Amino acid sequence: METIVKKLLDETKTGELICHEHMAVMPLFSPAGGPFYLTLGEALDDSLLEISEVSESGSVPELQVENKADLPVLLLDGEELVGAKQNRVLNTTILLKKQSTTTIPVSCTEQGRWSYTSPKFADSGHVMTPRSRLTKARSVHQSLSSLRSYRSDQGAVWDEVSDLQARADLHSPTGAMRDVYESRREKLEKYCEAFPIAPDHNGLLVMIDGIAAGLDIVSRPEAFLRIGPKLIKSYAMEALLTRGAAKKKGTGERGLRFLERVVSAEGRSYRSVGHGQDHRFSSPHVVGSALTYRKTVIHAAFFPTDGTASNPEMRGPSRRRRYRY
Repeated sequence: METIVKKLLDETKTGELICHEHMAVMPLFSPAGGPFYLTLGEALDDSLLEISEVSESGSVPELQVENKADLPVLLLDGEELVGAKQNRVLNTTILLKKQSTTTIPVSCTEQGRWSYTSPKFADSGHVMTPRSRLTKARSVHQSLSSLRSYRSDQGAVWDEVSDLQARADLHSPTGAMRDVYESRREKLEKYCEAFPIAPDHNGLLVMIDGIAAGLDIVSRPEAFLRIGPKLIKSYAMEALLTRGAAKKKGTGERGLRFLERVVSAEGRSYRSVGHGQDHRFSSPHVVGSALTYRKTVIHAAFFPTDGTASNPEMRGPSRRRRYRY
């Protein structure tokens, strides 16, 4: 594991485990600092960010982002953008350069629509579930390794969205991931109330039915105050749709064991789409990524695997081409 990421994890402190239903959250407190930046929500609220299709006809795996701010803007892996020709999620975490225009890699989360509902994209307020982020991360790892590209396996992403809808017993007219989250809005808000974000809190480790579901850390607590509730909802959605035989809440000891497995993962580094370096990690037990810039880990995310190969084969090029419009 890269020294900068390992050092962050070694220095991360854990808070008291908080439980609600069969989900447990361990707050994480990591050394804060590094460059200042805006979050996606902040930049959109202040009209400092414009996200659109790359052209009038559009392209499923790409969007264009104009950052008008005098600060970088953080786009988080798995954050969902809604509008334009179809809803998308970020394939990786990106720290957009100030006063810049960037083409970003995305995946579609609304299979049944390819027509404009708005000229620009908005923040849906949702992040993909950890299970879906894991699936997407595996294929992005493979794409980076073989093609130096941040493309995902779009077919696998659509399969994840379809499975999410099936588990939620929901039919969406356009197969939209967002519709599942909206259908559970009240329950998701209760999870957010159960797991409040403290001002000095900049990460979380989550367990569902007593088993680690993943962890996320960002560099600045003030950014986590805005991002944290979206992440809580993403893990909570997984908890709501997980039907374990026994509802176990997890223990701090299990959470620490997951952290130990994270530190042992091997990594490779790639140039990020925006600022910094994109690090990719895998082991028989863990898949994850980290964005670093100016000697700071801007965002890190890790998810447990079931022990299978970390990078399953992507669908062939002929199938991937079907997702370009």
